[in-house]
Amino acid sequence: MMILGIVVFVIGLLVSIAWHELGHLSTAKLFGIRVPQYMVGFGPTIWSRRKGDTEYGIKAVPLGGYIRMIGMFPPGADGRVTARSTSPWRSMIEDARSAAFEELQPGDESRLFYTRAPWKRVIVMFAGPFMNLVLAVALFLTVLMGFGISQQTTTVSSVSQCVIAQSENRDTCKSTDAASPAAAAGLKAGDKILSFNGVRTTSWNQLSDLIRSTPGKEVAIVVDRKGQDVTLHAKIATNQVAKKDSSGQIVEGQYVTAGFLGFSAATGIVRQDFGDSLTWMGDRVGDAVDSIVSLPGKIPALWDAAFDGAPRQADSPMGVVGAARVGGEIFTLDIPPTEQLAMALMLVAGFNLSLFLFNMLPLLPLDGGHIAGALWESLRRHLAKVLRRPDPGPFDVAKLMPVAYVVAGVFICFTILVLIADLVNPVRIS
Repeated sequence: MMILGIVVFVIGLLVSIAWHELGHLSTAKLFGIRVPQYMVGFGPTIWSRRKGDTEYGIKAVPLGGYIRMIGMFPPGADGRVTARSTSPWRSMIEDARSAAFEELQPGDESRLFYTRAPWKRVIVMFAGPFMNLVLAVALFLTVLMGFGISQQTTTVSSVSQCVIAQSENRDTCKSTDAASPAAAAGLKAGDKILSFNGVRTTSWNQLSDLIRSTPGKEVAIVVDRKGQDVTLHAKIATNQVAKKDSSGQIVEGQYVTAGFLGFSAATGIVRQDFGDSLTWMGDRVGDAVDSIVSLPGKIPALWDAAFDGAPRQADSPMGVVGAARVGGEIFTLDIPPTEQLAMALMLVAGFNLSLFLFNMLPLLPLDGGHIAGALWESLRRHLAKVLRRPDPGPFDVAKLMPVAYVVAGVFICFTILVLIADLVNPVRIS
């Protein structure tokens, strides 16, 4: 089953890459830009077929993809694209410019990328990451609304016999501990709480907030016990409980004084409605942005995990190899096949969300770098028009290629570090 999970993830990876490049391809063709190649993967070509003026193909290494567009960069100031220089930095610029025109054919003068209006270039470069976002949203909604996700419910799993401050980190009652309100009220494992203090309860987060907001109050609790409604009465205790963030998640190591009933909620697979799904996805986007921002700070721990045998942290950066391994482990878990499939779809959806956010960084050679260049050109031209100055012409993104090579070098080094960590000290799921 491990192999099956890896295969499922690799197929999802290839579809995601192809879908991303289809966004670039379709919009480029829409705006009349010639695209000689559409490739999924890198390295030697396994299969290809030419249709019209585009070669479509699959390459041996499924770690990315690309399309080739004619005229990605404008000619130099002298109008030439093949000038040479002894400066290594200048050579990088000229090599990039030459590559952008190496397949130029008669008639292509009107089909060059750089000749398109900035807003069209923004659309072409944004279309790829946007396709990943669309796929991520579609997969998330499929899982959230179709399969459901594991979460705490309003059903009682177990009842605490006494009031213990959660900051004490113990579960054994002392003779000095007061009886928990839940135990005193007669709440039992298996009871499903239907209403609390007159408010109908539909989710654990809602019920938890209601309990926390009523310290010291006498409340009526209606439960479903073996098909019958039973009304219980409890006086909510005041206790030290774990702090929750705005999304209802527990904040590790932080506590607040709030109402306490004294029971553990059972977990179950719960389908989400559209509104809850949007909220959940919004939280995941926020988490993903935070992860990207905090990425540099995680490198020391990743290095220690890769070379010093330190434990791999749960939020450690993970590459394609690590994700494929997790995809394989999903299919070895002792859970129903539908839950295995849902987890696999979630993994692919998360991968697509990461692709979207990562590609939107305003750095060459990422799509966001080209978008930033087109927006800067648009700003320059509009300012020149307002100030009645000569049109400055296209912004020469090729001049940023030395920076792009540095960024690419950093990305490659980081990718190698993550790969080593994924091989020798992988992230595992429980």
